[in-house]
This record gives sequence, C-alpha cells and structure tokens, in this order.
Amino acid sequence: MALTERTPGPTISQVLSHRSEEDPDGDFLVLKDRTLSFAQVEEEALALARALNGLGVGRGDRVALILPGCPEFVSSFFALAQLGVVAVPLNPRLAEGELRYMLRHSEAVAAITVESFHGVDYLQLFEDLLPQLPELQYLVTVGEEDLWYDDRIFQFEDLVSAGSDREAPAPTLDPDETLGAIVYTSGTTGKPKGVELTHGNLIYSAGEAAQALGLTSRDRVFGVTALFHVYALAQGILGCALSGAALILQEEFDPEEALDLIEACGATVHYGVPTIFTAELRAQQARARNLSSLRTGVVAGAPMREELFAQVEAELCPHLLTGYSLTETASILAMSHPGDSEEKRRYTVGRPLKGTEVRVLEKDGTPLPVESLGEIAVKGPGTMRGYYRQPMETRNSFTADGFLLTGDLGILDEEGFVHLVGRRREVIIRSGNNVYPREVEDRLHAHPAVHDVAVVGIRDELLGEAICAAVVPVEGAIVTAAEIRDWCLESLAEYKAPDRVRFLDELPMTGTGKVRRVELTRLMEAEGQFLSE
Repeated sequence: MALTERTPGPTISQVLSHRSEEDPDGDFLVLKDRTLSFAQVEEEALALARALNGLGVGRGDRVALILPGCPEFVSSFFALAQLGVVAVPLNPRLAEGELRYMLRHSEAVAAITVESFHGVDYLQLFEDLLPQLPELQYLVTVGEEDLWYDDRIFQFEDLVSAGSDREAPAPTLDPDETLGAIVYTSGTTGKPKGVELTHGNLIYSAGEAAQALGLTSRDRVFGVTALFHVYALAQGILGCALSGAALILQEEFDPEEALDLIEACGATVHYGVPTIFTAELRAQQARARNLSSLRTGVVAGAPMREELFAQVEAELCPHLLTGYSLTETASILAMSHPGDSEEKRRYTVGRPLKGTEVRVLEKDGTPLPVESLGEIAVKGPGTMRGYYRQPMETRNSFTADGFLLTGDLGILDEEGFVHLVGRRREVIIRSGNNVYPREVEDRLHAHPAVHDVAVVGIRDELLGEAICAAVVPVEGAIVTAAEIRDWCLESLAEYKAPDRVRFLDELPMTGTGKVRRVELTRLMEAEGQFLSE
C-alpha cells in the first residue's frame, strides 16, 4: 500500500475550535450526572491556557497530566495544545519511583494532578517530590482540598477563573513538527521510554480510524477510561472531536458501572481490551442491561480468543471490529472495517489505515512477500518522531528507509489484512498494559530470599495474560508468594506485580545458560499455581 501525499492540517486545539464553531451545543463529554458541550470544553481549555501562559508556561514546555477519566483531563489536553505545550499523560496509579522518573525525564515544568486517587494522597506525594524535581515549577490540583497552598500550587478551578478574562495566546504551530504529547511506554529492557507524537501524528490516527469506523455526530463512544493512554488521546478525545461524537467518561473502569453507563447514556460504540469485555460479560450475565444502543465496538491492545470474540458479539456488542494499536504509531495503525467478513474481523487486525504502509521483514531486514511470517514494520503519518532524549533507541527502532520496527511477528495476506502471530520482543500484555519481564525480574532479584527468578506471561481469561514469577529461593530461606508480590508493589505499579508465583528448585535452562521460557510457560499453565499456593 503506497503512501499518500498530505498537506498540513489543523492543530489539536484547532480541531476543537472548528467543532465548537460548527456544533457549539453538541454533546462532547458525557458523565453520569452531567454533560459538557464542545463550546463549554473549549471555553474552559482557553481559560486554562491563558492562565498557564500568565505563569510563563509556553511553547515547547512539558506539562504532566496525572488524572483519571475526568473532564479536566480533556480540557487540559486542549489547553496545552493551544499553547504549543507538550502534554505528558501519566497513569495516576504509577508507583512513586516511576512517577518521579517520568517527571524528571520529561523535564516537566508543571503537573496537573488529581488530589487523591486509590488511597494515594497526591498533595502529600508532591510535597515530597517537589524538592527532588527542580524543573517542576507549578502544581495544579483537581479536587476539593484548599490547604497548604503556596505560590507554586494552584487549584484547577482557580486557574480557569483567573484566565477567563485574559487574551488567549495563539502561537503559529506546524502540526507536523510540533509535539502534542510525550507518552511513556516500557522499552525492551522494561525501562520507560517517552514516545514523541506530533499534533499531526495524533490527528491522523484519530481521523483515519474514525472514518474507517464510520463515526458520526450521532455516536456516543464508551470504553476509553484510561485517558493517559495513547488510544484515549487519539481514538477517544480527538476521534470524537473530529467526528462530532460524544465521549462517555468513567473515572475508573468498573464493569457494573460501565454497563449502567452504556445503558443510561445510549452508547453506540464500545472501545476496549479483552479484559474489559470479559469483565462486562460476567456483569451482564449476573444482571442483564439493555445494551441495544450499541452498534459496534473495537477491541485492541491484546489478542482475543475466538470463543470470547463470539460471546462478546452475541451478548454485548454486535459487529465487533479489531484494531492494531501501538503507542509509537499514535495508536491505531490498522483495523478491520464494518463491511469486512466475519472471518477477517475475527482472525485479523484489519488493513493498514489509509496512508500507512506495512511491510513484513526477514531478520536481516529484507522485505518478505505476502503470506510470509516476519517482523511487522510500519511507516506513515502516525509514526512517532522518536523517543524523547533517547537518540540511540530511536535509531535502533527504524530501518534505513524509515520503517518503524514493531517487534511484532505477523503476516500480510494477499488482500492486505494483517495477521498478528506473536511478539519478537518479550512482553506480557496484561489488561492492555505492556509489562516487560526484565523489569519485574530485576526487582525480584533484589529480594534477599530470591536466588534466581524468571517472569513469563500465561493465558488468562480475565487478564488476557497473567504475570507469573518462577522463583528459586535462597537455600534455607522462608518466603511466601504474598511477600514476593508485596516486594514488587513497593516500587512497581500494581499491574506489574506477579499474579501468580511458583517456587522451583531450579529454572529450566538451555545448554548456553538461558532460561527455557517456552518450557517454563507451559509448566506454569499446566499447573496453574496461584499466589495463595
């Protein structure tokens, strides 16, 4: 598929501005208890942009967004885009060490954060972090608290109010050159890498995917709860703004509440990973809701079993489509279409978006003919500019002629559909989150009772893949599975901690001293040993 010529399009803030002019009263953000129009979101975004500009935050600066699925995330994203500021969306469930690293690595000058989330007091957390982050000049908090503020800490509502009467800054931005976001993903060694995505990258992926899906102003989209994820930025926020569709927000995924929202808000399109659909199936079977408003859905982020695909179509969401999404390609790079056959929708991840070229490469980089198995490489308007402050990683991720090496193994068939077969790089996809075994293993090797360890992913109906740690204890040591998990939780995000722990006398090894991971995976799947065991 050849690349098409493109002319510079709008910036991220102009996408909202155009939609607000065309349909000011149209529903944009739908919550359980209220609805915000395109004009209301733009008004708040512009006011926040003015206030931030008054603090000296400007073009090229980085600002972190540490928020759950709330309207303030959306208006902040557009406010930063208005200024030419780079958004750095971060998972509010990151461990303190991970959060500190990403704030420091991104050189964020400000952070817009939730005050409290999942038992974490972010006001106290940042009181401890601020002295360690010299670049971080301002903190903007979303919540009800009004204590201990100094001249660097502001409430979100106060800033919006302060910026409402100022003149809106409007720098001239080239969407294909100006960064819109740095989105962190784990690297092949498990260390975070900041993916640099331009305004053009994100808008391209959002627009082409929305067009392939047939998204219109009559649609209401559900399923992008994790707004810090690239899928939510592109397919959720920007896809709805481009098409005029409404985005139904849920602060954090809960299957019971999710089904209630779909029913009450009349959702027509459901995005999700297999984990989400599995949890919703169970909730629907326990108490049925009227989900007849749903016309289609898109599953991405992890492989979905054939039986689960059929069950979701039959009981939850008809005409389910599949998508192939990477942070490095600004989310969707290929997807199936509503008119595709059931076989193509179920067994492939669709065709590349218009303007995107996909190749399958041999190990030496040689392009392979159709129906050949190799590493998938991609080139197109959605492909990242690079990894922030990591030029060597960037160079190693591209071929000489500019194709991004995805690390995924697949086949391109004669009709242009992409078949994902596996992953060349070791990565566990747990509930749509990438978890690299090396990162978890490094943490467990530091435990005084652990002599050796290997981490693998095994198939799991709810999680997609469960994280399993095979631990060889130090001779004479007494350690439990729960202690192993707690040790990980001290410095890793919860979703990276082992779901299952198996104690072994020794790890299966090759003749060259490498762990036989395939054999270990089979052993873990056969025995199915859980934490409590």
